[in-house]
Amino acid sequence: MEALNSGRGFEKLFVLKSAKGDDLHDITKLARQKGIQVQFVPIQKLNTLTRKNHQGVVGFASIIPYYEVEDVLMQVYDKGETPLFVMLDEVTDVRNFGAIARTAECCGAHALIIPVKGSANINADAMKASAGALHHIPVCKVRSLKEAADHLKLNGIKILAADIGTDNMLYDTDLTVPVTVIMGSEGSGVSEALLDLTDEVFTIPMTGVTESLNVSVSAGMVLYEAVRQRKLNPVS
Repeated sequence: MEALNSGRGFEKLFVLKSAKGDDLHDITKLARQKGIQVQFVPIQKLNTLTRKNHQGVVGFASIIPYYEVEDVLMQVYDKGETPLFVMLDEVTDVRNFGAIARTAECCGAHALIIPVKGSANINADAMKASAGALHHIPVCKVRSLKEAADHLKLNGIKILAADIGTDNMLYDTDLTVPVTVIMGSEGSGVSEALLDLTDEVFTIPMTGVTESLNVSVSAGMVLYEAVRQRKLNPVS
């Protein structure tokens, strides 16, 4: 409870399924208010995690701080820069996640936006795959990607998504304006709920017989197209 109250970040909490009492109830309630995933598990699960007296709850501390979308957006505008955000929809592979973070930081993206549930765990493997970039690019963890996209649209951010179901090519898409680019999982792509919110959908042209690209490769292509366009058309 002290760690939660002090603002310490957690990836998730495991809480004893059969536990009762006000303390655990308060911890669970506060964790959910902070957007931290809470999972109820049997005593055997907790005992495999630690031999110490866990008192019915074990928390996995975050190795990076998380940021609010609103705070990052305000800082970007205060600097006079054009926002470039990357939203990841169910990208669960830690190596892909780390590789995207590395490319995004190299390309000057201002933040990664991920959901509380359905995203890769930011652990040592993700940190290694990012080559340390996760220490430098803000990561915003939100309860709802849809709500985050709505908020960004209200603040003048164009919502784009990469999808194979369109004839609109990446190179014909304007990335010089304030944008959030949504990248979906390799299995199912961007969810329908998010596609319905987009201002524009684009595809990366392919001439081979393979039907899709690795999501980290796709993200790299999109981000470097943004770099190319912004270098050719700098904001005056």
